[in-house]
Amino acid sequence: MKKTKGILAGLSAILLATASAQAATELTFGMQDNEVSNVYQGTLEFKERLEALSGGEMTVKLFPSATLGDFKAMVAQVQAGELDMVMTGYPDMSYTIPELKLVGAPYVVSDYNHLKRIIAGPWGQEMDAKFQEQGVKLLDVWYYGTRQTTSNRAINSIDDMKGLRLRTPGVPFLIAYAENTGATPAPVAFQEVYLALQTNQVDAEENPLPTIEAMKFYEVQSHIAMTNHFIASAAIQISKSTWDGFSDQEKAWVQAAVMAGGEKSNGMTFEAEAKLVETFKERGLEITYPDLAPFRAAMKPYYDELEAEFGAGSIAKVIGE
Repeated sequence: MKKTKGILAGLSAILLATASAQAATELTFGMQDNEVSNVYQGTLEFKERLEALSGGEMTVKLFPSATLGDFKAMVAQVQAGELDMVMTGYPDMSYTIPELKLVGAPYVVSDYNHLKRIIAGPWGQEMDAKFQEQGVKLLDVWYYGTRQTTSNRAINSIDDMKGLRLRTPGVPFLIAYAENTGATPAPVAFQEVYLALQTNQVDAEENPLPTIEAMKFYEVQSHIAMTNHFIASAAIQISKSTWDGFSDQEKAWVQAAVMAGGEKSNGMTFEAEAKLVETFKERGLEITYPDLAPFRAAMKPYYDELEAEFGAGSIAKVIGE
């Protein structure tokens, strides 16, 4: 009898453990950034916080360094329900939500706090509805850094942009930055930028200082111009089908964990930007501060194109004027 009770107790423990394992939800999360990036550290914080808050009921498997493809491929996987979460730039989603080109236009957003106000405001709420129409739920937008321009020659004024073969992502507003300032845009996949610079396939690229550090672009560039042309973001998105399948408690856990991840990532990025200018100088790079008024003025034809597409006053509506 005792032996039977022992066997039953053992079976009960196994069944409970199996049920617990089956009850655990593992979220898959893809991104282009590598493991040394600040946003990746933020996703680690998200993972740890979610697992702690949920008592292990929810876990996260991270896929950094574009192991699942570029951001468009990962978004498609999220829309199809094959991937739970993805990180992209907020306006990078303009390829599927064209109105986001407005907030991506160079010099429209002044800083990260301005971007957060835009996203929380009426225009941002309109965009939130469009994200959901695309099968994606926007959870938060982290600060990725302010994009600067690196090159193999000094950029002291907008005139020095002329003829520069400038690598850009395949997004319209950054291509417009290159074209309207006189450079020649050269779209190159993110993971191939270092080699493109090293082999002189392109002369220059533009990214936030922490990305220039993380991807070691400083090894194959000699100058950094503080062009401040774009406030980069990391939009944390989840499949709407995944989100809709959560209980209210699970949604609260995920949202709290995402906010914690953002605090971690943002803090690291702001701190890094404050220090990296001096770090790059110590490494022998020349830092220049061109007058940005001509850069802003050069974007007016692009603003006119956007307003022709989305209506007069559309940029003012984004900014909140």
